[in-house]
Amino acid sequence: MRHGGQILVEALKANRVKRVFSVPGESFLAVLDGLYESGIENIVCRHEGGAAMMAEAYGKLTTTPGIAFVTRGPGATNASAGIHVAMQDSTPMILFVGQIARADRDRDAFQEVNYRAVFGGLAKWVAEIDQTARIPEYLSRAFQIAMSGRPGPVVLALPEDMLSARAEVADLPAARPRLDAVAPEAVTAILEALASAKRPLVIAGGTLWSQQAADDLARFASAWGLPVSVSFRRQGHFDNARPEYAGDLGVGMNPALGEALQQSDCILSLGSRLGDTLTRGYELMNPARPDKRVIHIHPSPDELGRLWQPDPGLAADPRRVIAALAERPAPPENAAWRDWTKGLRAAYEAWQQPKPTPGAVRMEEVVGWLSANLPADAILTNGAGNYAAFLHRYYRFRRFGTQLAPTSGSMGYGLPAAISAKIEHPDRTVVCLAGDGCLQMTVNELSTAAQYGAAVIVIVANNGRYGTIRMHQEKTYPGRVSGTDLVNPDFAALARAYGGYGERVESGADFAGAFARAQAAGTLAVIELRLDPQALTTGATLDQTRAAGEAAQEAGQSRA
Repeated sequence: MRHGGQILVEALKANRVKRVFSVPGESFLAVLDGLYESGIENIVCRHEGGAAMMAEAYGKLTTTPGIAFVTRGPGATNASAGIHVAMQDSTPMILFVGQIARADRDRDAFQEVNYRAVFGGLAKWVAEIDQTARIPEYLSRAFQIAMSGRPGPVVLALPEDMLSARAEVADLPAARPRLDAVAPEAVTAILEALASAKRPLVIAGGTLWSQQAADDLARFASAWGLPVSVSFRRQGHFDNARPEYAGDLGVGMNPALGEALQQSDCILSLGSRLGDTLTRGYELMNPARPDKRVIHIHPSPDELGRLWQPDPGLAADPRRVIAALAERPAPPENAAWRDWTKGLRAAYEAWQQPKPTPGAVRMEEVVGWLSANLPADAILTNGAGNYAAFLHRYYRFRRFGTQLAPTSGSMGYGLPAAISAKIEHPDRTVVCLAGDGCLQMTVNELSTAAQYGAAVIVIVANNGRYGTIRMHQEKTYPGRVSGTDLVNPDFAALARAYGGYGERVESGADFAGAFARAQAAGTLAVIELRLDPQALTTGATLDQTRAAGEAAQEAGQSRA
């Protein structure tokens, strides 16, 4: 006879879980007891949103479900931000939520929440375990759902009396991977469709990826002379230094690559959903007016035909498909393809040339230095903000698993993700880029980094505002600044308050030395970059953005 917390933890062990992220609550004391001496590491976080984002980042890094435990009511709703990231980013994850006692349901009891209603539109599956003896069954299904088809989050509610009750029940074996063989005729159909193209473009995306998949795609693209792009914040899917790499499709993309997407007559999508971010709000590709052939490879059959009519479409693990494609012999020399690929590469190289921004500290120079000096396996994380556009544009990712960023555009993600990455890979350099607004969404997790010795290096781009919103504000309501200015702490001093290293950089020439000192400290570190308020985007100053907004406004008035 074991109590429910022990049964649940044994199910986690059966599924090879080695680490969970949590904010403790009285609603799941039995689980905390089960974790005691279990061998599973419990990373105690400072906010449920941070815990959920750390678990989500773990899922991205390992392609296995990240696990988080939070308490009922406000704990669960705080964690919903991480569930949203996991769903939009197709990341396997399981969130366990403490729940009120079963006998008190539907009485508006203390911290009572209907979890099926709250998370029903955010997660792949939401359930509540009512019987202690059924815990192994529910967990087996949770792991299967989180990893099957398009990966995503699962939410399981745990009534506290169910957890504390005892039952005699056998453990179930770990969830087993499905068979992923790709039929030879499917590979032939893909290649025949591709061979008929004049301006093909490969788009690598989605969560199901690996370094082997990146290497296989490199062999295939090289042999066929194909250009390879990646979807938003999936730049680690393909070595950016390879001659076939054409850039990333998403927010702040190279306009030349956007034009190439429009001009392409055949898209080979490997794992991407080809959504609005990649297509600039369906402006570059419109599902209502299809003008190109889409060869769509996606792990979920529900995605095929959802927006684009696939020709052909294949519900399969893109890693297996790429491996099969790479084994086929290359076609006869196709000079048109190779010229097309060379042109796209040249456009990417031109886009990489730094465009100077105002100020003594320039983000393009900082990111350029990082790209030139960090090891190829360094992990870079970020949340949301204009600062991230500099990373997308100027950093060359070389290996899979080196970019952790939310395709959902969630602020506050970078620091929790960096902590999770550093705990998982303590021997690798982990750098978090964050804006001053973005960092303060989860800055309290510096305490978690200190507690677990996660020596992350946080680079804060401080321009005293919510830069992305200010950019849109100046475009739409030029000169009418409202709600976007920030008063910030001394970020370097804040790092020192948590027992880490902190330094402020006010001249670009000082950044390399500051980074070296941060690395040498061997603790969490924060480097604060004091940016010129005019440095708004990679391509325009604040004044230029406002002037463009005023001109557009005047043009609209004259038309009216």
